[in-house]
Amino acid sequence: MPPRLARLPARPLPGGLVVLVARAPPARLLGLAGLRHLPVHAALLLPRCRSVHTLGMRFPLDLLWLGASGEILRIDHAVPPGRIRSCRTARAVLETRAGSAAAFLAVL
Repeated sequence: MPPRLARLPARPLPGGLVVLVARAPPARLLGLAGLRHLPVHAALLLPRCRSVHTLGMRFPLDLLWLGASGEILRIDHAVPPGRIRSCRTARAVLETRAGSAAAFLAVL
């Protein structure tokens, strides 16, 4: 796990998956930008979020947009670096390495 992410609060999920929660402004601002990789078993949750950017990213992301009760509203697969995505009805977004969304869908 990259050191910057290892300091975030973590929620373990079945199957060895882990959701890291970015609540504080510095963690939300940096997100996954600049990291060389994100382990396939990890995801970053941005609560109270309706829009994200992939500026400064080094790898594509799968974005799982969540509603008020945690339901999946939409999935954006393999969003490349340098893009902006939003979902007006979302209350949070779960960012995973491209290709990892299915593993998290199975346990959410």
